[in-house]
Amino acid sequence: MGAPKQLLRYRGQSLLRRAAGTAVKTKSERVVVVVGRDAQQMRDELAGLPVSVVENADWHTGMGSSIRSGMAALEKDDLDGVVLMLCDQPFVTARTLKKLVTTHLKTGKPIVASVYENTKGVPAFFSRELFEELKSLTADEGARRVIVAHPQSVATVAFAQGAFDVDTPHEYELLRTRI
Repeated sequence: MGAPKQLLRYRGQSLLRRAAGTAVKTKSERVVVVVGRDAQQMRDELAGLPVSVVENADWHTGMGSSIRSGMAALEKDDLDGVVLMLCDQPFVTARTLKKLVTTHLKTGKPIVASVYENTKGVPAFFSRELFEELKSLTADEGARRVIVAHPQSVATVAFAQGAFDVDTPHEYELLRTRI
């Protein structure tokens, strides 16, 4: 990308600040943001937001290490569940995140995944009973492994815009030119 994608701008905000702000708007008990490379730049970008910033020193090993870092930060909290999200999905809204939680409450399912392009993925809700499994992800595994491992335990929320994420310069250009 030529620059940390978390700091790419969309509608006047970095992708990182936009995602963290979206999580804050849900009025969740606690918002934890895991940062890795360029951690101080990321902390500076989050200044003023009511979030807990956790540094993942093993960021280079993969997504699983970031999930483990975030879960470790929540270890002492008495939470019923967590919602995992990424900053490179710019169309996530607070309403999307709240719907994951309300779907869990309605269905009792321990996992509520977003569905887009025949994929069940993040953002996703995971109940307390899956915390140990999230903490045991290998460095290169993401939350999708937990979703796939428990097909009967998954409720879903349609989120077509979840299919769009920013992983390449071309995708970023599509985002920037989107009206």
